[in-house]
Amino acid sequence: MSFFGKLKERLFKSSSRLSDGLDEIVADQSSTAAVAEPTPAAPPAQAAPQSAPAERPVTPAAPAARPEPVAVAEPKPEPEEPAAKPGFFARLAGAVIPEAEQRRLVDDEMLETLEDLLIRADMGVETAARVTANIAEGRFGRRISARELREALAGEVARILEPVAKPLPIYPRRPQVVLVVGVNGSGKTTTIGKLAAQFRAAGKKVVIAAGDTFRAAAVEQLQVWGKRADVPVLTAAQGSDPASLAFDALTQAQRDGADLLLIDTAGRLQNRQDLMEELAKIVRVLRKVDPDAPHNTLLVLDATTGQNALAQVEVFRRIADVTGLVMTKLDGTARGGVLVALADKFGLPIHAIGVGEQIDDLAPFDPEDFARALVGASD
Repeated sequence: MSFFGKLKERLFKSSSRLSDGLDEIVADQSSTAAVAEPTPAAPPAQAAPQSAPAERPVTPAAPAARPEPVAVAEPKPEPEEPAAKPGFFARLAGAVIPEAEQRRLVDDEMLETLEDLLIRADMGVETAARVTANIAEGRFGRRISARELREALAGEVARILEPVAKPLPIYPRRPQVVLVVGVNGSGKTTTIGKLAAQFRAAGKKVVIAAGDTFRAAAVEQLQVWGKRADVPVLTAAQGSDPASLAFDALTQAQRDGADLLLIDTAGRLQNRQDLMEELAKIVRVLRKVDPDAPHNTLLVLDATTGQNALAQVEVFRRIADVTGLVMTKLDGTARGGVLVALADKFGLPIHAIGVGEQIDDLAPFDPEDFARALVGASD
Protein backbone atom coordinates (compact mmCIF):
# COMPACT_ATOMS: atom_id res chain seq x y z
CA MET A 1 0.00 0.00 0.00
CA SER A 2 1.32 3.49 -0.86
CA PHE A 3 1.95 5.90 2.01
CA PHE A 4 -0.98 8.01 0.75
CA GLY A 5 -3.28 4.98 0.97
CA LYS A 6 -2.01 4.19 4.44
CA LEU A 7 -2.40 7.80 5.54
CA LYS A 8 -5.95 7.98 4.18
CA GLU A 9 -6.81 4.73 5.91
CA ARG A 10 -5.36 5.92 9.24
CA LEU A 11 -7.03 9.34 8.96
CA PHE A 12 -10.40 7.63 8.56
CA LYS A 13 -12.18 9.51 11.38
CA SER A 14 -11.14 12.98 10.21
CA SER A 15 -11.53 12.03 6.56
CA SER A 16 -15.01 10.53 6.94
CA ARG A 17 -16.27 13.55 8.88
CA LEU A 18 -15.18 15.97 6.15
CA SER A 19 -15.89 13.72 3.17
CA ASP A 20 -19.38 12.76 4.34
CA GLY A 21 -20.09 16.38 5.23
CA LEU A 22 -19.11 17.57 1.73
CA ASP A 23 -21.34 14.93 0.14
CA GLU A 24 -24.25 16.04 2.33
CA ILE A 25 -23.72 19.72 1.48
CA VAL A 26 -24.06 18.97 -2.23
CA ALA A 27 -26.83 16.36 -1.84
CA ASP A 28 -29.00 18.66 0.30
CA GLN A 29 -29.61 21.17 -2.45
CA SER A 30 -29.38 18.62 -5.27
CA SER A 31 -32.46 16.82 -3.96
CA THR A 32 -34.44 20.06 -3.62
CA ALA A 33 -33.19 21.21 -7.01
CA ALA A 34 -34.46 17.97 -8.56
CA VAL A 35 -37.98 18.79 -7.32
CA ALA A 36 -37.74 22.41 -8.37
CA GLU A 37 -36.41 21.79 -11.88
CA PRO A 38 -39.58 20.28 -13.43
CA THR A 39 -41.55 23.46 -12.57
CA PRO A 40 -39.60 25.70 -14.95
CA ALA A 41 -39.94 22.96 -17.59
CA ALA A 42 -43.75 23.25 -17.52
CA PRO A 43 -44.15 26.76 -19.07
CA PRO A 44 -42.39 25.81 -22.35
CA ALA A 45 -44.86 22.90 -22.70
CA GLN A 46 -47.81 25.34 -22.49
CA ALA A 47 -46.17 27.66 -24.98
CA ALA A 48 -46.10 24.90 -27.67
CA PRO A 49 -49.90 24.77 -28.31
CA GLN A 50 -49.93 28.56 -28.88
CA SER A 51 -47.27 28.36 -31.60
CA ALA A 52 -48.96 25.35 -33.28
CA PRO A 53 -51.92 27.34 -34.74
CA ALA A 54 -49.43 29.66 -36.44
CA GLU A 55 -47.79 26.72 -38.25
CA ARG A 56 -50.98 24.95 -39.43
CA PRO A 57 -51.85 27.46 -42.18
CA VAL A 58 -48.47 26.68 -43.81
CA THR A 59 -49.35 22.98 -44.50
CA PRO A 60 -53.13 22.81 -45.01
CA ALA A 61 -53.00 20.54 -48.10
CA ALA A 62 -52.27 17.13 -46.50
CA PRO A 63 -53.73 17.01 -42.97
CA ALA A 64 -55.25 13.50 -43.21
CA ALA A 65 -52.34 11.31 -44.44
CA ARG A 66 -49.53 12.49 -42.09
CA PRO A 67 -51.04 12.89 -38.59
CA GLU A 68 -51.40 9.10 -38.05
CA PRO A 69 -47.73 8.01 -38.63
CA VAL A 70 -46.32 11.15 -36.98
CA ALA A 71 -48.55 10.96 -33.89
CA VAL A 72 -48.34 7.20 -33.33
CA ALA A 73 -44.82 6.14 -34.48
CA GLU A 74 -42.47 9.01 -33.39
CA PRO A 75 -43.51 10.10 -29.86
CA LYS A 76 -43.41 6.56 -28.33
CA PRO A 77 -39.81 5.46 -29.10
CA GLU A 78 -38.33 8.85 -28.10
CA PRO A 79 -39.45 8.87 -24.42
CA GLU A 80 -38.85 5.11 -24.01
CA GLU A 81 -35.16 4.93 -25.17
CA PRO A 82 -33.75 7.83 -23.09
CA ALA A 83 -35.64 6.53 -20.04
CA ALA A 84 -34.24 3.01 -20.50
CA LYS A 85 -30.58 4.02 -21.04
CA PRO A 86 -30.02 6.07 -17.86
CA GLY A 87 -31.73 3.42 -15.76
CA PHE A 88 -29.58 0.65 -17.25
CA PHE A 89 -26.26 2.49 -16.86
CA ALA A 90 -27.17 3.78 -13.43
CA ARG A 91 -27.73 0.18 -12.30
CA LEU A 92 -24.35 -0.82 -13.74
CA ALA A 93 -22.47 2.04 -12.03
CA GLY A 94 -24.41 1.87 -8.77
CA ALA A 95 -24.23 5.13 -6.85
CA VAL A 96 -21.25 6.51 -8.78
CA ILE A 97 -23.12 8.14 -11.66
CA PRO A 98 -25.91 9.75 -9.58
CA GLU A 99 -23.31 11.10 -7.11
CA ALA A 100 -21.20 12.54 -9.93
CA GLU A 101 -24.27 14.17 -11.47
CA GLN A 102 -25.33 15.87 -8.24
CA ARG A 103 -24.35 19.52 -8.23
CA ARG A 104 -25.08 22.39 -5.91
CA LEU A 105 -25.14 26.12 -6.47
CA VAL A 106 -22.34 27.91 -4.67
CA ASP A 107 -24.32 30.56 -2.79
CA ASP A 108 -24.28 32.15 0.67
CA GLU A 109 -26.24 29.30 2.24
CA MET A 110 -23.89 26.64 0.86
CA LEU A 111 -20.77 28.57 1.95
CA GLU A 112 -22.15 29.05 5.46
CA THR A 113 -22.77 25.29 5.73
CA LEU A 114 -19.24 24.57 4.47
CA GLU A 115 -17.67 26.98 6.97
CA ASP A 116 -19.60 25.33 9.80
CA LEU A 117 -18.36 21.89 8.67
CA LEU A 118 -14.73 23.08 8.70
CA ILE A 119 -15.12 24.56 12.19
CA ARG A 120 -16.53 21.24 13.43
CA ALA A 121 -13.45 19.53 11.93
CA ASP A 122 -11.33 21.78 14.23
CA MET A 123 -9.89 24.10 11.60
CA GLY A 124 -10.82 27.05 13.80
CA VAL A 125 -13.11 29.97 13.01
CA GLU A 126 -10.54 32.20 11.29
CA THR A 127 -9.01 29.46 9.15
CA ALA A 128 -12.42 28.04 8.21
CA ALA A 129 -13.63 31.49 7.12
CA ARG A 130 -10.50 32.09 5.04
CA VAL A 131 -10.65 28.68 3.34
CA THR A 132 -14.36 29.10 2.58
CA ALA A 133 -13.81 32.57 1.08
CA ASN A 134 -11.02 31.22 -1.15
CA ILE A 135 -13.22 28.38 -2.37
CA ALA A 136 -16.01 30.87 -3.17
CA GLU A 137 -13.69 32.97 -5.30
CA GLY A 138 -14.31 32.21 -8.96
CA ARG A 139 -17.01 29.65 -8.10
CA PHE A 140 -19.79 31.78 -6.60
CA GLY A 141 -22.99 31.47 -8.63
CA ARG A 142 -21.81 28.27 -10.34
CA ARG A 143 -22.94 24.73 -9.67
CA ILE A 144 -20.34 22.39 -8.18
CA SER A 145 -20.20 18.63 -7.56
CA ALA A 146 -19.03 16.95 -4.33
CA ARG A 147 -15.90 15.75 -6.13
CA GLU A 148 -15.06 19.28 -7.32
CA LEU A 149 -15.72 20.67 -3.84
CA ARG A 150 -13.46 18.01 -2.31
CA GLU A 151 -10.66 18.82 -4.79
CA ALA A 152 -11.02 22.56 -4.13
CA LEU A 153 -10.86 22.04 -0.37
CA ALA A 154 -7.81 19.76 -0.66
CA GLY A 155 -6.09 22.43 -2.75
CA GLU A 156 -6.77 25.16 -0.18
CA VAL A 157 -5.59 22.99 2.73
CA ALA A 158 -2.39 22.04 0.86
CA ARG A 159 -1.73 25.71 0.07
CA ILE A 160 -1.80 26.57 3.80
CA LEU A 161 0.35 23.58 4.77
CA GLU A 162 2.96 23.84 2.00
CA PRO A 163 5.11 26.60 3.61
CA VAL A 164 5.38 24.74 6.97
CA ALA A 165 6.15 21.23 5.70
CA LYS A 166 9.85 20.95 6.52
CA PRO A 167 11.99 18.03 7.68
CA LEU A 168 13.94 18.34 10.92
CA PRO A 169 17.07 20.27 9.88
CA ILE A 170 20.42 18.57 10.47
CA TYR A 171 23.29 20.94 11.32
CA PRO A 172 27.03 20.34 11.07
CA ARG A 173 27.28 21.23 14.77
CA ARG A 174 28.05 18.15 16.89
CA PRO A 175 26.23 17.21 18.94
CA GLN A 176 23.00 18.70 17.68
CA VAL A 177 20.74 19.02 20.73
CA VAL A 178 17.03 18.28 20.17
CA LEU A 179 14.84 19.08 23.18
CA VAL A 180 11.41 17.41 23.04
CA VAL A 181 8.56 19.02 25.01
CA GLY A 182 4.81 18.66 25.36
CA VAL A 183 1.94 17.98 27.75
CA ASN A 184 1.26 14.69 29.53
CA GLY A 185 0.39 11.85 27.18
CA SER A 186 1.14 13.70 23.94
CA GLY A 187 3.49 10.96 22.72
CA LYS A 188 6.90 12.56 23.41
CA THR A 189 8.66 9.38 24.57
CA THR A 190 7.43 7.29 21.62
CA THR A 191 8.31 10.08 19.20
CA ILE A 192 11.88 10.26 20.57
CA GLY A 193 12.27 6.49 20.24
CA LYS A 194 11.09 6.57 16.61
CA LEU A 195 13.30 9.54 15.73
CA ALA A 196 16.31 7.87 17.33
CA ALA A 197 15.73 4.66 15.37
CA GLN A 198 15.28 6.55 12.10
CA PHE A 199 18.39 8.71 12.56
CA ARG A 200 20.42 5.67 13.64
CA ALA A 201 19.28 3.85 10.49
CA ALA A 202 20.47 6.88 8.50
CA GLY A 203 23.98 6.41 9.94
CA LYS A 204 23.89 9.05 12.68
CA LYS A 205 25.42 8.52 16.12
CA VAL A 206 22.51 9.21 18.48
CA VAL A 207 22.26 9.54 22.27
CA ILE A 208 19.00 9.74 24.26
CA ALA A 209 18.66 11.49 27.63
CA ALA A 210 15.69 10.26 29.69
CA GLY A 211 14.83 13.66 31.16
CA ASP A 212 11.45 12.57 32.53
CA THR A 213 13.02 11.66 35.86
CA PHE A 214 9.66 11.53 37.66
CA ARG A 215 8.06 8.74 35.64
CA ALA A 216 9.76 5.35 35.69
CA ALA A 217 7.61 4.08 32.81
CA ALA A 218 8.96 6.78 30.50
CA VAL A 219 12.56 5.75 31.25
CA GLU A 220 11.76 2.07 30.68
CA GLN A 221 10.01 2.87 27.41
CA LEU A 222 13.04 4.82 26.16
CA GLN A 223 15.35 1.98 27.18
CA VAL A 224 13.28 -0.44 25.10
CA TRP A 225 13.57 1.89 22.09
CA GLY A 226 17.28 2.35 22.81
CA LYS A 227 17.89 -1.41 22.61
CA ARG A 228 15.81 -1.69 19.45
CA ALA A 229 17.75 1.10 17.73
CA ASP A 230 21.12 0.33 19.30
CA VAL A 231 21.21 3.81 20.86
CA PRO A 232 22.51 4.54 24.40
CA VAL A 233 19.99 5.96 26.89
CA LEU A 234 21.37 8.15 29.70
CA THR A 235 19.31 8.07 32.90
CA ALA A 236 19.34 9.53 36.41
CA ALA A 237 17.86 8.50 39.74
CA GLN A 238 14.08 8.82 39.91
CA GLY A 239 13.03 12.26 41.12
CA SER A 240 16.41 13.88 40.46
CA ASP A 241 16.79 17.28 38.79
CA PRO A 242 16.13 16.95 35.02
CA ALA A 243 18.26 20.04 34.30
CA SER A 244 21.22 18.32 35.92
CA LEU A 245 20.69 15.24 33.74
CA ALA A 246 20.50 17.44 30.61
CA PHE A 247 23.81 19.07 31.56
CA ASP A 248 25.53 15.70 32.09
CA ALA A 249 24.04 14.23 28.91
CA LEU A 250 25.27 17.10 26.74
CA THR A 251 28.74 16.93 28.29
CA GLN A 252 28.95 13.18 27.61
CA ALA A 253 27.56 13.52 24.07
CA GLN A 254 30.28 16.06 23.31
CA ARG A 255 32.92 13.74 24.74
CA ASP A 256 31.64 10.76 22.73
CA GLY A 257 31.38 12.67 19.44
CA ALA A 258 27.63 12.07 19.05
CA ASP A 259 25.80 13.59 16.09
CA LEU A 260 22.48 14.00 17.89
CA LEU A 261 21.37 14.26 21.49
CA LEU A 262 17.61 13.76 21.96
CA ILE A 263 16.40 14.96 25.37
CA ASP A 264 13.06 13.74 26.71
CA THR A 265 11.24 15.95 29.23
CA ALA A 266 8.42 15.33 31.67
CA GLY A 267 4.92 16.06 30.42
CA ARG A 268 3.68 19.35 31.77
CA LEU A 269 0.39 21.19 31.44
CA GLN A 270 0.77 24.62 29.90
CA ASN A 271 -1.13 26.23 32.80
CA ARG A 272 1.30 24.93 35.48
CA GLN A 273 3.72 27.81 35.94
CA ASP A 274 6.09 25.86 38.21
CA LEU A 275 6.55 23.09 35.63
CA MET A 276 7.03 25.57 32.82
CA GLU A 277 9.73 27.29 34.89
CA GLU A 278 11.44 23.92 35.29
CA LEU A 279 11.53 23.62 31.50
CA ALA A 280 13.04 27.09 31.20
CA LYS A 281 15.73 25.99 33.69
CA ILE A 282 16.67 23.02 31.45
CA VAL A 283 17.20 25.43 28.56
CA ARG A 284 19.35 27.77 30.70
CA VAL A 285 21.54 24.90 31.93
CA LEU A 286 22.06 23.51 28.40
CA ARG A 287 23.25 26.95 27.29
CA LYS A 288 25.99 26.89 29.93
CA VAL A 289 27.55 24.01 27.98
CA ASP A 290 26.64 25.24 24.48
CA PRO A 291 25.30 28.81 24.08
CA ASP A 292 23.30 27.73 21.00
CA ALA A 293 21.65 24.72 22.64
CA PRO A 294 19.06 23.43 22.21
CA HIS A 295 19.41 23.63 18.43
CA ASN A 296 15.87 22.31 17.94
CA THR A 297 12.96 22.35 20.36
CA LEU A 298 10.21 20.02 19.17
CA LEU A 299 6.72 20.42 20.58
CA VAL A 300 4.82 17.13 20.35
CA LEU A 301 1.05 17.68 20.07
CA ASP A 302 -1.73 15.16 20.53
CA ALA A 303 -4.25 15.60 17.70
CA THR A 304 -7.11 14.41 19.92
CA THR A 305 -6.87 17.62 21.99
CA GLY A 306 -8.28 19.66 19.10
CA GLN A 307 -8.24 23.43 19.52
CA ASN A 308 -6.44 23.14 22.87
CA ALA A 309 -3.30 22.48 20.79
CA LEU A 310 -3.26 26.17 19.84
CA ALA A 311 -3.04 27.22 23.51
CA GLN A 312 -0.21 24.73 24.04
CA VAL A 313 1.80 26.20 21.16
CA GLU A 314 1.31 29.73 22.54
CA VAL A 315 2.75 28.85 25.97
CA PHE A 316 5.52 26.43 24.97
CA ARG A 317 6.75 28.77 22.27
CA ARG A 318 7.12 31.54 24.84
CA ILE A 319 8.87 29.39 27.49
CA ALA A 320 11.02 27.04 25.40
CA ASP A 321 11.39 28.83 22.05
CA VAL A 322 9.73 26.03 20.04
CA THR A 323 11.27 25.60 16.58
CA GLY A 324 9.03 22.87 15.13
CA LEU A 325 6.00 20.64 15.66
CA VAL A 326 5.25 16.93 15.56
CA MET A 327 1.57 15.90 15.55
CA THR A 328 0.73 12.45 16.93
CA LYS A 329 -2.40 10.27 17.20
CA LEU A 330 -3.94 11.49 13.98
CA ASP A 331 -5.28 7.96 13.49
CA GLY A 332 -7.47 8.20 16.61
CA THR A 333 -9.38 11.44 16.09
CA ALA A 334 -11.84 13.29 13.88
CA ARG A 335 -9.99 16.52 14.71
CA GLY A 336 -7.22 16.35 12.14
CA GLY A 337 -8.21 19.80 10.88
CA VAL A 338 -6.42 21.35 13.86
CA LEU A 339 -3.12 20.85 12.03
CA VAL A 340 -4.39 23.28 9.35
CA ALA A 341 -5.33 25.82 12.03
CA LEU A 342 -1.85 25.52 13.62
CA ALA A 343 -0.10 26.06 10.30
CA ASP A 344 -2.33 29.01 9.45
CA LYS A 345 -1.92 30.74 12.83
CA PHE A 346 1.72 30.10 13.81
CA GLY A 347 3.58 29.12 10.64
CA LEU A 348 5.90 26.85 12.66
CA PRO A 349 7.57 24.02 10.72
CA ILE A 350 5.72 20.71 10.90
CA HIS A 351 8.42 18.05 10.78
CA ALA A 352 6.47 14.81 11.10
CA ILE A 353 3.08 13.28 11.84
CA GLY A 354 2.27 10.13 13.77
CA VAL A 355 -0.48 7.79 12.62
CA GLY A 356 0.23 4.67 14.67
CA GLU A 357 2.57 2.83 17.03
CA GLN A 358 5.06 1.27 14.59
CA ILE A 359 8.42 2.84 13.79
CA ASP A 360 7.37 3.79 10.26
CA ASP A 361 4.14 5.34 11.56
CA LEU A 362 6.07 8.55 12.27
CA ALA A 363 6.50 9.94 8.78
CA PRO A 364 7.80 13.16 7.22
CA PHE A 365 4.96 15.62 6.72
CA ASP A 366 3.72 15.79 3.11
CA PRO A 367 1.17 18.64 2.76
CA GLU A 368 -0.51 17.42 -0.42
CA ASP A 369 -0.90 13.83 0.75
CA PHE A 370 -2.20 15.02 4.12
CA ALA A 371 -4.68 17.46 2.54
CA ARG A 372 -6.10 14.86 0.16
CA ALA A 373 -6.31 12.21 2.88
CA LEU A 374 -7.98 14.68 5.27
CA VAL A 375 -10.83 15.54 2.88
CA GLY A 376 -11.21 11.99 1.52
CA ALA A 377 -9.99 12.78 -2.00
CA SER A 378 -8.73 9.98 -4.21
CA ASP A 379 -5.04 9.38 -4.94
